[in-house]
Amino acid sequence: MQKLLVILAGFLLCYCSGYSQPKQTPYMLKAASFKHYVEYFNQMEDENIKQAIPNDSAWAWMQKNVPLFECPQQNFVEIFYYRWWTLRKHIKKTEKGFVFTEFLVQRSYADKYNLIASGLGHHIYESRWLHDKKYMDDNLLVWYRGNNGKPMNKLRFYSSWNMDAIYNRYLVNRDKTFIADLLPDLVADYAAWENEKKSSGGLFWQFDVRDAMEETISGGRREKNPRPSINAYMYGNANALAAMTTISGGLHLSKAMMYVLKADSIKMMVQDKLWNASHEFFEVRKEQGDTLANVREEIGFIPWYFNLPDSNYNVAWKHLMDKKTFCAPFGITTADRSHPQFRTHGCCNCEWDGAVWPFATSQTLTAMANLLNSHRQKYVADSNYFDLLETYVESQYYRGRPYIGEYLDEKTGYWLKGDEERSRYYNHSTFNDLIITGLVGLRPRADDIIEVKPLLPAGKWDWFCLDNVLYHGKSITIVWDKNGTKYKKGKGLSVFVNGKKVAGSLRLEKVTGKL
Repeated sequence: MQKLLVILAGFLLCYCSGYSQPKQTPYMLKAASFKHYVEYFNQMEDENIKQAIPNDSAWAWMQKNVPLFECPQQNFVEIFYYRWWTLRKHIKKTEKGFVFTEFLVQRSYADKYNLIASGLGHHIYESRWLHDKKYMDDNLLVWYRGNNGKPMNKLRFYSSWNMDAIYNRYLVNRDKTFIADLLPDLVADYAAWENEKKSSGGLFWQFDVRDAMEETISGGRREKNPRPSINAYMYGNANALAAMTTISGGLHLSKAMMYVLKADSIKMMVQDKLWNASHEFFEVRKEQGDTLANVREEIGFIPWYFNLPDSNYNVAWKHLMDKKTFCAPFGITTADRSHPQFRTHGCCNCEWDGAVWPFATSQTLTAMANLLNSHRQKYVADSNYFDLLETYVESQYYRGRPYIGEYLDEKTGYWLKGDEERSRYYNHSTFNDLIITGLVGLRPRADDIIEVKPLLPAGKWDWFCLDNVLYHGKSITIVWDKNGTKYKKGKGLSVFVNGKKVAGSLRLEKVTGKL
């Protein structure tokens, strides 16, 4: 009931708000200061595949659509603009509207328009910060109605947290009309998942390959196992449906409560059935034998992506920074480094038995930001978040140039499919959302309070600025200026809404203000 009351409180605060998109102009930074990054990206490649927005239009598109960011650490800035530049490459124009691809090259297992559902949740989270909402609006309508009014054939080909992502996009753009229109499609999708993948015991099962995580230690391409990933996704989806039901044109208390109860049931079973007390970790349960797989895998952190676990399960995070378990020189490994089957499946057939995948890294860092914002605990700190994010930045280079691909060697940082055309610009993770909501700390909410809690450790940078963020229809600027000499708008942390300061502190700490 407490969860439902929270949802209803958000509804009452935002029910009357529609969507409006003002003309967006930066308050603090000048877009021209970052044009050279795009010029460099354009000239460092052979543009053999062009979609809706080719390279020669990239800068004009970015000026109209993306937030601006600067900080003292140049590689953070370069990868920030690189990831917007690469996201743009995946926008494809079809007769039904814009869509977002995962690969630029055609894949045999893709749906129409070369669509692949495995990274759709990432696409939604990352693109929610684009100023023009039409790109993702179109994409979602194609996915859910592009097959003669029905969902695309392969919408549920892979596990997904689409409903959670769509609701979290709403928390940024407050477009109630779009949510209300799409809600029946999402309700039908959730019911289909229950019909197809819910076991008699109540947990959801999946093949590891359909979790977009093939060749794992815990399972196999043909093993139907209850996994922390898909169950956390469905928990997040159920809570999102509860929230979206309340903002879709009526209170619908009974329907909202139904999804709250579904989420609570999943939470109870995940904590009861997927928690390995001896390993202090959420693990895959083997369907055959009904026993835990007894291997820590990175998917054990996914429940915190949706704020699922109770606080006593936070002990799992003590393993994240352990160099014997998950913390490797070039990122977070997808399996326990001490396990005898770590990296035993060979190489370069999409193994998730230990190599570093940006798909999983971005999930874990999102989950970690949630933990650091929601719980007082002793296992990880802001400094750990920064260190892992910095490693993620450093990993996104190949032969000295910015690069994002499929997966990489945890010790050398070598991209394991780096020379294959399919791997270039792989749209299968987030990065800029981690900068905005994690490092800078803009925490999207349903009400008219702006909340900012940077995860930048004290003493790391003397300044940064995130500008030109479209949030709740307003222009947001977040500035850290330790001494007040860089931006000359005062010392410390400042939050501006349409150029007016609404919150601040002399320290890097949580601040709130009224929109």
